[in-house]
Amino acid sequence: MLVKSIVAGVAGSALLASVAFAQTPTDKSDKTAATTAASSTSYQGDWRASKVVGLRVYNDNKESVGTINDLLMDKGGAIKAVVIGVGGFLGVGEHLVAVPLDKVKFSTEAVAYTGSSASNTGSTNKSSTTTTGAANTSASKPNPWYPDHAVFNASKDELKAMPQFKYSTE
Repeated sequence: MLVKSIVAGVAGSALLASVAFAQTPTDKSDKTAATTAASSTSYQGDWRASKVVGLRVYNDNKESVGTINDLLMDKGGAIKAVVIGVGGFLGVGEHLVAVPLDKVKFSTEAVAYTGSSASNTGSTNKSSTTTTGAANTSASKPNPWYPDHAVFNASKDELKAMPQFKYSTE
């Protein structure tokens, strides 16, 4: 019985090896062309949309007013609006507002706080800054793939007063 298993294993290995030798080698110039095309396209300076969703939104007074919940784009792929979630707790009771993309500014610099005690615990870039008294910025290097936060010049109350955005089911 053991001899039959060994013979079957050797025969199977020989068949698999013959299939591998029968394949035609690929042209190395095809790989070189594909590598050159991939490296010539530079995406440096572009941001990942998956990292923009979840960013904290501040107003010009450096007050946190909400988070980016979604990005809305047209059928051509151009981003047209930013959905900002205001208020609520863990998404419950949150007021969604859609604002045009050109009204939202993005910043790669960390927020400078000037209160007696403030912390940036909701940031998606995993760096938090806590200050006591004086303004301070994070010493970490900005990530080239996403901004630190967004700026929309409105208070929480002004955002809550805006018409609520609802996802259409049609």
